[in-house]
Amino acid sequence: MIALAALAGPGFAEDLPEIQSKAMVVLDAETGGEVHGKAADEIRPIASTTKIFVAMVVRKRGIALDDWTEINRVDVEEARGGARTRLDYRESFRNRDLLRAMLIASDNRAPTALGRAVGLDPPALVAAMNKLAKELGLQRTRFVDASGLHGNESTAREMALALRVALEDKVLREIMTTPEATIVSKDRSARVDYHTTNLPLAASKYRITGGKTGFTTPAGYCYITGAELAGRKFVLAFFGAPGKLARFADFNRVAAWLERGGPGSKLASKRPRRTPASEDGPARPRGRARVAHP
Repeated sequence: MIALAALAGPGFAEDLPEIQSKAMVVLDAETGGEVHGKAADEIRPIASTTKIFVAMVVRKRGIALDDWTEINRVDVEEARGGARTRLDYRESFRNRDLLRAMLIASDNRAPTALGRAVGLDPPALVAAMNKLAKELGLQRTRFVDASGLHGNESTAREMALALRVALEDKVLREIMTTPEATIVSKDRSARVDYHTTNLPLAASKYRITGGKTGFTTPAGYCYITGAELAGRKFVLAFFGAPGKLARFADFNRVAAWLERGGPGSKLASKRPRRTPASEDGPARPRGRARVAHP
């Protein structure tokens, strides 16, 4: 990509938002073209932003949203080492609610339970996630587990492109724009209140179209999100932020820049049209998703 500062003339470099995250990208959601980036193609650990791939895989396999799945010992073991779970062992929850638990509050027992709901054990689920990444043309994205706790890798650009696809799914988009939800177990003995980890969504200052957060010590604080700003749709990714709030501060600075008419927003390159959204699952780009690499 040609340097935006060179194209935009005097003063543009000073107008660029300050970014604390180690890697970031802003893409035009309609075209997939880059608006602004920082180490956008650097391979980094991606923590729980991984979970959008679990969601896309199970939707693609036609998960029965109103069926029940029990949390079992495998889910407990696979989630070990992560944040405290709210999904109790041997309790059953609707699959739609497991998606909510996973995408709204990043519960680590949900991914393998959802995989089992579509006939995939943990290794098969990871294989399906890697297969989907290849189908989308994401050459630098690799998964070794479904939760994001153990070393999955991608780039800011590829995760933004993946989110762009995930947001074509009406069900996933609705869940990822839900600020809070209450789920109840089959026997009604468990009632769990979840609140979104996507703070810009909760704040309601900007129109958020869906996203996911993540954190591990190697990954730092991560955030991918869609947003409608100045009448246009964007997907944004921030990886390796130094603090929990720094990733959201980065987003707010970029959002304010775009709302002011950030010059780079006029320079997005053209990309193929997307296939129409469908409730049957995330839309697939025609052919392979184009991923721009330097």
